[in-house]
Amino acid sequence: MAEERQPARVLIVDDDVSLRRVLEYNLQEEGYDVITAGSGEEGLRLFDERSPALVVTDLKMPGMGGFRLLQEIKGRSPDTAVIVITAFGAVETAVDAMKAGAYDYITKPFNRDALKLTVKKALEMLGLSRENRRLREALTEREDYRSIVGISRRMEEVFRVVDRVADTDATVLITGESGTGKELVARAVHTRSSRRAAPFVAVNCAAIPRDLLESELFGHVKGSFTGAVRDKAGKFQQAEGGTLFLDEVGELPVELQSKLLRALQEKEVQQVGGTEVRKLDVRVVAATNADLEQAIEEGRFREDLYYRLSVIPIHLPPLRERKEDIPLLVRHFAARHGGDRVAFAPETLEVMADYGWPGNVRELENTVERLLIMRCSDTITPADLPDKVRSRRAPSTECPVISLPDEGYSLEQLEREIVVEALERNNWNQSSAARFLRIPRHTLIYRMEKYQITAPERKK
Repeated sequence: MAEERQPARVLIVDDDVSLRRVLEYNLQEEGYDVITAGSGEEGLRLFDERSPALVVTDLKMPGMGGFRLLQEIKGRSPDTAVIVITAFGAVETAVDAMKAGAYDYITKPFNRDALKLTVKKALEMLGLSRENRRLREALTEREDYRSIVGISRRMEEVFRVVDRVADTDATVLITGESGTGKELVARAVHTRSSRRAAPFVAVNCAAIPRDLLESELFGHVKGSFTGAVRDKAGKFQQAEGGTLFLDEVGELPVELQSKLLRALQEKEVQQVGGTEVRKLDVRVVAATNADLEQAIEEGRFREDLYYRLSVIPIHLPPLRERKEDIPLLVRHFAARHGGDRVAFAPETLEVMADYGWPGNVRELENTVERLLIMRCSDTITPADLPDKVRSRRAPSTECPVISLPDEGYSLEQLEREIVVEALERNNWNQSSAARFLRIPRHTLIYRMEKYQITAPERKK
């Protein structure tokens, strides 16, 4: 049975004690969760701590007045509805407040029925805004599903599995190299399910610092650690009724894996620093470019969690194993980046299909975008292609990895280039790049420091 909906929280801010009590009584009578403050400063503090859906504030108060409070609240949370209270005859001030973002105003002395109706309409407006935002997200997700392009046998098999499992609650584990489109498949699973109207929440487990990841996933209560100034809902709670996508799940710290396993098995979470266990209805889809079975052997990933995640495994093939999709993808990306009228010569498509595409679909899209920008005519020829694509050297374990020039080459420069290419192929994920080079992560970090290699976004 679905959990009962929590009553809307309303914050009342007024320095008049008697009026504040009247407002509190009338709104509690309607079933709202009411909190009160006697000043603008106290009201702002309670707003930060309790995150009310609606604020009712007097405009004229000593210290921080209602107009300033309105501006502070809208600066922090534009979606929060604010109703202002003003004295009869000071309507112009209330109108100014509405121009600054207030939902509506009521005048003193107010009619209790008018107060209740105004609050009800404001909360209904908030509900409609959330639903509209959810529908817009759903439309975006459907657009993402159309972005999965492929006619190859391998991709047809992926589509068949997605269609078969989408409308179940089984956990899905999507595997594949970086850049193959794992998040697009996760969104397809979501948008083809009965959960499509609920949130799709994505978390990159490799991108969040280890000491914050638990709070990010499960939420925390106020005071649970330094900086936790108010309760925060985790990604599991945000995905209630929908789908939680755990990208790069292989990077999840071992100490958190047991808590994730419990959340999957028991369908419940416990916030950091909290004692309450909350039941949740969330479908989990995970993805990784790592070899989790090897990680299990090395003690870096729990075997029981692996089997819980991979109830439905979906493997995305690298682009080099579905070359028949490349011409279709080229035209798709050309249209996406405004090149509908640009032609790709047949020999150009042949060269592109013969290239290994180590960065997979992501690398192909970036190359197409570059070709459209740098082209000299409306027909792309092989001469327009980057040198590495024209060379047609697809990766092969049977051929030498490198070919040194006769005049020799600097070993340090060669090592630096190898490290940079490994990082680029793995989206600058150090753990993945270290596995690619078959070296420990600390050895990779040492080489990066030695050659002053930093990720592109960190370069100045």
